Amino acid sequence: MKKNKPIIIIVTIVVALFLVSQFLNYYGDWLWFNNLHYGSVFETMLSAQAVSFVTFLLVFLLFFGFNLRGAYKNGSASRNSRYFREGDPRGVILTIYHGKTVFWIWSIIALFFGIIMGSSAVNHWNDFLQFIHSTPFGIKDPVFGKDAGFYVFNLPVYQFVVGLYYFMVIITAIGVLVSYYLDNAIQVIGHKLHTSQQVKNHLIRLVGFIVLGIAASCYLNLYQNLYSSQGPAFGPSYMTVHAQIPADWAIFVMSAVIAILLFLMPLIKRYKVLLYAVGLWGIILVGFVWIYPNIIEQYDVKPTELTKETPYILNNIQFTREAYGLNKVKVEPFPVDQSLTYQDVQANHSTIENIRLWDRRPLIQTYKQLQEIRLYYDFNSVQVDRYHFDKYTEVALAARELPVSQIPARAQTWVNEHLIYTHGYGVVMSPVNKITPDGMPQLIMNDIPPTTTTPLSMKQMAIYYGEETNQYVLVNTNAKEFDYPKGADNVYTDYTGDGGVRISGWFRRLVYAWKFSDLKILLTGYLTPRSRIMFYRNIMKRDQTIAPFLRYDGQPYLVVGTDGQLYWIHDAYTVSNMFPYSEPYQAQDGSVFNYIRNSVKVVINAYNGDVSYYVINPDDPIVETLQKIYPGLFKPFSEMPDFLKAHIRYPTDLFNIQTQMYNVYHMTDPKVFYNQEDYWEVPNASGDSSQAKMIPYYIIMRLPGSTSEEYILMLPLTPSKKDNMIAWMCARCDVPNYGQLIVYTLPKDKLVYGPMQIEGRINQKPDISAELTLWGQHGSRVFRGNQLVIPIDNSFIYVEPVYLQSQEGQIPELKRVIVIYKDQIEMRPTLDEALQAIFNPSGLQDTTIVQPTTSISNMANPFLSDQAKEALAHYNKAVEYLQQQDWADYGRELQQMKEILSEMSNYSPGKK
Repeated sequence: MKKNKPIIIIVTIVVALFLVSQFLNYYGDWLWFNNLHYGSVFETMLSAQAVSFVTFLLVFLLFFGFNLRGAYKNGSASRNSRYFREGDPRGVILTIYHGKTVFWIWSIIALFFGIIMGSSAVNHWNDFLQFIHSTPFGIKDPVFGKDAGFYVFNLPVYQFVVGLYYFMVIITAIGVLVSYYLDNAIQVIGHKLHTSQQVKNHLIRLVGFIVLGIAASCYLNLYQNLYSSQGPAFGPSYMTVHAQIPADWAIFVMSAVIAILLFLMPLIKRYKVLLYAVGLWGIILVGFVWIYPNIIEQYDVKPTELTKETPYILNNIQFTREAYGLNKVKVEPFPVDQSLTYQDVQANHSTIENIRLWDRRPLIQTYKQLQEIRLYYDFNSVQVDRYHFDKYTEVALAARELPVSQIPARAQTWVNEHLIYTHGYGVVMSPVNKITPDGMPQLIMNDIPPTTTTPLSMKQMAIYYGEETNQYVLVNTNAKEFDYPKGADNVYTDYTGDGGVRISGWFRRLVYAWKFSDLKILLTGYLTPRSRIMFYRNIMKRDQTIAPFLRYDGQPYLVVGTDGQLYWIHDAYTVSNMFPYSEPYQAQDGSVFNYIRNSVKVVINAYNGDVSYYVINPDDPIVETLQKIYPGLFKPFSEMPDFLKAHIRYPTDLFNIQTQMYNVYHMTDPKVFYNQEDYWEVPNASGDSSQAKMIPYYIIMRLPGSTSEEYILMLPLTPSKKDNMIAWMCARCDVPNYGQLIVYTLPKDKLVYGPMQIEGRINQKPDISAELTLWGQHGSRVFRGNQLVIPIDNSFIYVEPVYLQSQEGQIPELKRVIVIYKDQIEMRPTLDEALQAIFNPSGLQDTTIVQPTTSISNMANPFLSDQAKEALAHYNKAVEYLQQQDWADYGRELQQMKEILSEMSNYSPGKK
């Protein structure tokens, strides 16, 4: 005992430290959840994890312990009369394998593997909760007639439990064999195996448990057939239903029979019957499970595949459309007549005035250059939204955050990072369409302290919770917080909200010093009885910590509330990869799912950090299940403040997924689907990202048949491997029509240009290509923004902004707007000028982009006439070189043309 005492002390200390660490970490989180009034959510999650761990740990310990105790008892006879040959390792092992040591050795082994099994169960705590509180979908699969809820909520738990069952039985069987080996209870004498009847019966029972697991797996494989990818459509095919499933039934029945025979064998002792059953099992496995389905596939299905597979293709179409919400898509014809007049354009002025000319890529660079004010501020992203000012206005806005990484290296002290530089300040906002004379965005909310030309209130502009707030901070301390710069001085403040956890006592200091591995929290003298610690301040981390069972959108966006505060809105999804018959979708992060709903809108106060979960889709069975589990977490959408309801929008991540799935699953005719005759695609993006797919864009417009403008998310669609437009899809964002998906199909007998065709036409227009190329040769970079396809009154106009950025200034300026309508292409300094050039409202001949400064009398001069002809000749040659992509000769011709034009501009009468 004395020899083992140091080991026992060390183990005790390690275990104690682990338990203390876990307690302090969980206690710190419990305080945080309670501060947000979600203590019940934390307790439910923690209880589910604890119960899962303890339950599976105990099951393993009982099963393992019972079998090892039996093995040790059965080996007693051989243990007392064992003899080992020289060199047998058991002779060395058995010097310590006796008495109480045996108990401790197997106890430690059992505890080790039991902890592994319990820890695995902890990772599935949410599956267990959903299993207990499951809600039916009201949709039955056509093969087994089970509700879809069985596959979403029950089947994953059954599969996991069977997997752990295998783990438990196999580890136990290995342990039993080791025990019998050490006790010499199993001997091979000659070519025969010698053992006692008790040992033989025990081993037969363990084999029975293994076969029972095989039977359970075979039974679950029946339902796993609903996720088959072997047929022409995802899900069970003709071969699966008529060959594979019957074969799985047969192998399941035989496995169950063999398991029963194994358990009864100590009583009936009919080993030949068992051998016959095993032989039949092998025949069924090879002939019925492996060979027969392939015969059916090759000789029955292939010759008449479409006829055989039609019912199963229809099943896949129906369930996939249901899983992605495509069954509610409204399809409308969009008769393209391309008969717009300038009066029509003026009648749709709300749409025209909100065409987004500022892409987020150049706009965030411009914001950074103009509005970061001080080097420690940063704009992480620019999002678009709409506000009701004097008119419905689409705007771009960005939060001015203060990430500690932006603080100069010498100033990155603990006090600065955690006590002084605690928050960002204010937002920048600009209409998506407005441009200043020098090509900058027209800011309507800007500067520090913020000013605005809108009626928006700016009561509280501090941003303690954002996209770049990754470190914890301490507020209400003896160190004043930096609020914002004002001229050469700084303004300081004290936090007046209730965000964060009170950290007044020494015990709480200890808790968070341990949690963040930062002893300074415990030792600092800056804390007061009013001090609070804020953590999980990154909004992506914040809502995921509260509700990790939801999937979150990649683009949270900021809203300036009518109460003068800032709010983040973050879309959350319920997803599953177990919806039967539904085609899987692989997301960019590698995750795979085949069911998705945007059921929850998360709202986070940027000052207090309060988080609210509003259920916007109460008919979703998964969110109904979650509401049963966490009754204190979710709120009905009706409780969301009206000023926030005015800013909800259909999320682009979901729209992208639905668009990609609809490109295939708009084909509801099984023959068309089988042949993929009408497959659609998202067109490639225009501008400088021609290899990437076009991304959806928000726009304010009046939908066909509607009487007023509304905020929508839209995207044009093209046929597979073709560039002409075939349809456009939109999602309505305004209440009460929020979430309605509409697809407008275009006539198939008319050519409607798609984005890449328009891009090609722009590139082929000599004067536009010449001007853009000329700009790019003088230390500036020209890049074109994303092209927008704008539907107006059964017609389309195409708009593409052009930006110019100098290599020194790095501030993109909006210099030109290209507008295309039918066969007309015009590039002008503003959208209005380009539209007027296209539609020519005055009925006059169009003018050139650059108005001549010389008079008609001067142009009539013979000298100028010769010079003009020479300049025109150089211009025509430049166009030829441009088409040949001969940039050297192209630049030379332009330079010569420039010299002639300069000479002409300096001409005065009487002078040559």
